[in-house]
Amino acid sequence: MKLQDPRPGKWRLFRIWASIGLQSFGGGASTTLLIQRAFIEKHTWLSMEEFAHLWNLCILTPGINLVALTVLIGKKLGGTWGIVVSLAGLLLPSATITCLLAALFIQIEHIAAVQAIFRGVIPATGGIMLVVGLNFALPLIRKGYKEGYIYLLVSSVLLIACALAVIFLKLSVIIVILAAASLGALFFSSRSAPPLHEEETGERI
Repeated sequence: MKLQDPRPGKWRLFRIWASIGLQSFGGGASTTLLIQRAFIEKHTWLSMEEFAHLWNLCILTPGINLVALTVLIGKKLGGTWGIVVSLAGLLLPSATITCLLAALFIQIEHIAAVQAIFRGVIPATGGIMLVVGLNFALPLIRKGYKEGYIYLLVSSVLLIACALAVIFLKLSVIIVILAAASLGALFFSSRSAPPLHEEETGERI
């Protein structure tokens, strides 16, 4: 039976990423939301869990997270050429327009109407960031309900603690991520590993 929505070819992948790059108003949050809608909701090439896994890998690496995410998704969907066309689609059209807009903005930045426009963009960006955050949180909540309330509680505590550490303690993001990764490794790995007698029982069956 023919798939309704097969994996994309190189040109199609380029067009999808170019569309994302050209619509990415408001910063990284809007780009992340557009990627989720394109690859998870519209084409279903990724699940939210897979997306969150790739995003976690990007967080643990230095550099620009969205570029790293583009590389990982491009590799998954199109191999080496998928990386090339994904990066080209995301960066080239939008970078060209950004350079042109930057040159234009220098000429009009002091106009009152332009300043008012930028004040209106800030709430919109905050709303988009909220939606992106909820998209990341929902799989965590579902998994917590499946695996037990203790997992949900620990995940919630980690989430709130990390947010408070960044907001109030002004800790470096690197420190917060490494601390959360260490705590997660101590708690989740110890509970997810099956007991030794169960492994032995499974081998004997």
